[in-house]
Amino acid sequence: MTAFENILLLIDCSPADQEVIKVIKKMMYESDSKLTLVHVIHSHTLDQQRDLREKATASMEGYKKDFIDSGITNTEILFLSGEPEEQLVKLIKEGSYDLVAMGTHGHKGLQDLIYGSVSTTLKHHVDTPLLMVKGSLQV
Repeated sequence: MTAFENILLLIDCSPADQEVIKVIKKMMYESDSKLTLVHVIHSHTLDQQRDLREKATASMEGYKKDFIDSGITNTEILFLSGEPEEQLVKLIKEGSYDLVAMGTHGHKGLQDLIYGSVSTTLKHHVDTPLLMVKGSLQV
């Protein structure tokens, strides 16, 4: 049983997800804690929104099935739309999560400025404990 009862797992549908998923599976082994997988769809047009949602849904459903098959049955999916940093800060502040987990890409310096950093924003704007697991660097 994990000390965390309500975990929010941020999914960006990149290879970085795989490492944090491994860690969460180990943490939640034989746990009845709730796991919410969240993905923020950041688009500029309705067509782009539909396309991104379709692709993300396939990934998220696969992740959910994998968690359930691993015995983590109290798992749900949540989609948000908009600027990822803003939407996630709002969700975390308004939710009752004990832990927020995410994979990081390992960007540093200039790359972090170019690609942005949800992790940096969360570190500075939320009080909920953050678990950041470095994934493979994919640019």
